[in-house]
Amino acid sequence: MTILAVNAGSSTLKFALYPMEAAMVQPAALAGTIEGLSRSGPLTMQWKSESTADTVQLEVTDGDAFEQALGALQSLLRQQCGNVEPIGVAHRVVHGGASYRDATVVDEHVLAALDQLCPLAPLHQPHNVQGIRAFARSFTSVPQIACFDTAFHADLPDVEYNFALPQALTRQGIRRYGFHGLSYQYVLHLLSQCSARAQGRVVMAHLGNGASVCGAHRGKSRATSMGFSALDGLMMGTRSGALDPGVLLHLLEQGWDHAQLQDLLYRQSGLLGVSGISSDMRELRRSADPQADLAMRMFAYRVVRETGAITACLGGLDVLAFTGGIGEHDAALRSHVCDQLGFLGVQIDQQKNAMDHGSEAVALHLPTSSVEVWVIPTDEGRVAAQAAVDLL
Repeated sequence: MTILAVNAGSSTLKFALYPMEAAMVQPAALAGTIEGLSRSGPLTMQWKSESTADTVQLEVTDGDAFEQALGALQSLLRQQCGNVEPIGVAHRVVHGGASYRDATVVDEHVLAALDQLCPLAPLHQPHNVQGIRAFARSFTSVPQIACFDTAFHADLPDVEYNFALPQALTRQGIRRYGFHGLSYQYVLHLLSQCSARAQGRVVMAHLGNGASVCGAHRGKSRATSMGFSALDGLMMGTRSGALDPGVLLHLLEQGWDHAQLQDLLYRQSGLLGVSGISSDMRELRRSADPQADLAMRMFAYRVVRETGAITACLGGLDVLAFTGGIGEHDAALRSHVCDQLGFLGVQIDQQKNAMDHGSEAVALHLPTSSVEVWVIPTDEGRVAAQAAVDLL
């Protein structure tokens, strides 16, 4: 028995097939990405299994690229697994709003509710919902299960999730939700196997094109940098992060409309906006442009600032964990952040920090460090798959 986990984005479809033993999801037997969904021309499908890896070009004929990507995925699954269908498809969905705190089998009523949340996560939610609809058409006899990034933060303390706004607005659902929950759940699960401090005061930094920091205690989210939408908190690849709302009022007075503001905040800001070069940290590292340097320093500064604030909310720090594309692979960023947090007793082995750790969880802290420091490659798909199995 297997379960398929997918993450549908604007230009990519990430997928992983997980075998099961005694209702427990095991490491992926097959995983890959289909790229190029948002452009004309061929799609590229990269995949690997325990024994094979391949990259293939998929010619798109007349019709929808997403539907043809699904056809290619179904062919790959038949090739690798025969005619045995997965027992379910687990979809990463960024926003569950106030109504969805757990994995949910999707029907038209659920899809309509998720559609209403698209304005709160326009880079993700519309594509998540489109993916569910497309998979439901292609895998007609297989249940589609939505697994929410917001669910991990469902029990935040009231002082954390409330805005300082009239309660009538709070009752309408205007509150802080938090995101990257599937990633944080995986990191905590792996930490529990690696560290005796995993139930203590843990700060996790999910750093990538989307970025946030989360503080957990006894395995529960207690504070997080993202809020009502996926804009708040850290500076990101193309998103602004926390911004004085007075800036938006000022731009409105200058005649900016909703579409212009949304494009500014979600697509034209962050590393890309400050550098004027790229949203990719790797490209900025290679640049000698002073604006690239400023963008990288601002990104690191915001990570330090949010980590310090959340540490204060937790009353101290036992474990610091880095994950996400930048968190896992950018040694210079980790070194800078840990150096700035030295006042908390953070000390790391710079030689270990500089190494490529692949897909393994690695401890970076020195024996004299008061705080454990880990790099933990995330696996959001596995968390979604297990949530779907538990539900089914």
